[in-house]
Amino acid sequence: MSEWTIGAVVDAIAEVVPDRVMTICGERSSTFGDTAERTRRLANFLAAGGFGVHRERDELQQWECGQDRVALIMHNDLYPDAVIGCLKARVVPVNVNYHYTPREVAELLAYVKPRAVMYHRSLGAKFADVLPCESAELLVSIDDGSDAPMLAGAITLDDALVAGEVDQPIATSPDDLLMICTGGTTGRPKGVMWRQGDIYVSSMNGADHDAVGEIHQKVAHAGPPWFAVSPLMHAAGLWTAFSAVLCGQTTVLSETKLGFDPRTVLRTAQRHRVGLMTMVGDAYAAPLVEELGRRTYDLSALFAIGTGGAATNPKHQAALLEYLPQITIINGYGSSETGNMGFGRSQRGDQKDTFELRAGGLVLSEDYTRFLHPGDDEIGWVARGGRIPLGYFNDRDATAKTFPTVAGQRVVISGDRASIEPDGTLRLFGRDSLVVNTGGEKVFVEEVEEVLRAYPGVLDALVVGRDSERWGQEVVALVALRPDCALTRELLHAHCCEHLARFKAPKDVVFVDAVRRLGNGKADYRWAKLEAARA
Repeated sequence: MSEWTIGAVVDAIAEVVPDRVMTICGERSSTFGDTAERTRRLANFLAAGGFGVHRERDELQQWECGQDRVALIMHNDLYPDAVIGCLKARVVPVNVNYHYTPREVAELLAYVKPRAVMYHRSLGAKFADVLPCESAELLVSIDDGSDAPMLAGAITLDDALVAGEVDQPIATSPDDLLMICTGGTTGRPKGVMWRQGDIYVSSMNGADHDAVGEIHQKVAHAGPPWFAVSPLMHAAGLWTAFSAVLCGQTTVLSETKLGFDPRTVLRTAQRHRVGLMTMVGDAYAAPLVEELGRRTYDLSALFAIGTGGAATNPKHQAALLEYLPQITIINGYGSSETGNMGFGRSQRGDQKDTFELRAGGLVLSEDYTRFLHPGDDEIGWVARGGRIPLGYFNDRDATAKTFPTVAGQRVVISGDRASIEPDGTLRLFGRDSLVVNTGGEKVFVEEVEEVLRAYPGVLDALVVGRDSERWGQEVVALVALRPDCALTRELLHAHCCEHLARFKAPKDVVFVDAVRRLGNGKADYRWAKLEAARA
C-alpha cells in the first residue's frame, strides 16, 4: 500500500474535477483547481526562501522536528490553502489560537519557534505588540477587509503568490509533519506532531492508495456540501474540513471573523443546501436550538449534524432531533493526540451514549499493563495504537509518558477514563485531570455537568473540585440560569441526588451570570476553579 501526502491528494482531485468548488467562505469561493494552483505558488515562494526540511525523519527522535515551522494566526478564510501550501513546501503548519491574549500567543510562539507567520490583517493588529516573534524571518499578511495597517516588513499573500510562479524542485514525503497545538484547557499548550501520512488516514477520511486512480474514482461524484461551523484553528474544525475536501466534497467554512451567530449559521446552511454540518458541543448546540425555536429554516437537505471537541448535552441533542427529525447526530470523540477515534450516532427515538471505536481504538487498564476486553468490569484509560502522532514537539519526557509502549505496541494515552461495553463500544467518563476525589470516592465532573444541564432553566454548568477539610475535596457546581428562571441550591442538589449517587451531588452550587468557555467551546476549568475557591 502507498502512503500519500495531503498536497498530492488535493492535486489528484484537481486533475479530474478542477472546476468543482472546494471551499466557500463568505463571498469567496475556491475551486479545487484554484487551490491546487494557489498552494503550488505558496510552496514555491517558501521553498525559494530556503524554507523546508533540514533533517529528515529517520535522523530524528520522536519529539524532534527537522522542518521549518510556519505559525498560522488566521480565521477560516484561506486556512485550508495555507495548510496545504505549507505541506507542499515541506514546512510544518502550526495552528495558533487567536482567542489567546498577546502574552499567551507570545509564549506559544517562543515555544514553537516559527520561521514565518501567516496572519489575517485584523489579527496582526491584535497581536502587533508580539509580532514578529524573535524566530520569525517572514510575515505574510492576508487581506480580510480590515482597515488595520500591515505589520512592518510583511509581504501580502498576493505578492507571495506572484513571486511563487516559478516552480521549485520540492519532493514531499508522507513523513512531513503537521503540528496541532493542544487547547491547553488544563495546562500550557503542547505541539502534537503528526506525520501527514498518518493524520490523513486516521482523521481525514483517507486511505493508503495503490494508485491515483483510486482517488479519481473516489471523488468522481460529490454529495451535498459539508459545513464546518467551528474554527479550523482547532483540531475538530480542521479534521472536518479536510475530511470533506480530501474526499472531493464542497466545504462551507464559517466566517469566523464575524463570530458565532446561530441565525447566520442556519441561513448559511439553508442557502447552500448543506448535507452535513459540524459544531463544537453545547456552546454551539444551545444557541442553534434556541434559534430553531424562533424561526423556520428549510434544512431539508441536512442529513447529519456532527459534534465534537466538547460535550453536547442530551437535552440539546433531543431538541435538535425534534426540530430536524430527518437527521442523525454524530457525536465524535477524539483529541489532538488521538485523532478521530470514535463515533456515536443518535436518531430521533434512539439516542446513543457510547462510541463505536475506529481502527486502533483501545482501553488500557488502570495500571497500564494490559488492554481491556469487551465487558471487562474496569474503568481504564482511553488509548489508541496504529496511526498515532510521533510525540510532543521538543518534549522528551511528555512524549515518553503519553506515547508509551504497552505489550509491545506503541500507543497514545489520552488522559480520558473509559470502559469497554459488552458490545465493544466505548463508555466515556471524562478526563482524569478533572476527577474530583471526595471522601475516598471518585467523581467524574462531566457526568454531574450533564445532569445539571438537563434541568429546566439551567443554561450551562461546570463542576470542579474544591479543597475541603472534611472531604479532602468537595464537588462544587457553577451554574448559569436562564434570565426568567429562579432556582435554589437545594433544588439542584435534590435533582442530582435523583439521578446520581449522593456523593456525586454538589456540596455547593455557585450561581454565575455566565459560564466561561474558551474560543473553541471547551470549558474554562481554570476560571471555574478560581470562582469556586472564591465562593
